[in-house]
Amino acid sequence: MPKSKTRKSVIRRFKVTPTGKVLHRHAFRRHLKANKTKKQLGNLKRVAEMKGQFAKRIRKALGK
Repeated sequence: MPKSKTRKSVIRRFKVTPTGKVLHRHAFRRHLKANKTKKQLGNLKRVAEMKGQFAKRIRKALGK
């Protein structure tokens, strides 16, 4: 069976920690910030952890 190629788009969007957690950035932070509260923007700034079946699929796409 041939090696699976790493999805380049996935590399740019997600990061896998040494413990195997999948991290991602939040959406909705590029523009239209005036009608979002400081609290919302602060929460969107944080990196979030991807969980469950979707994280498994991301790890597979990254070849890990």
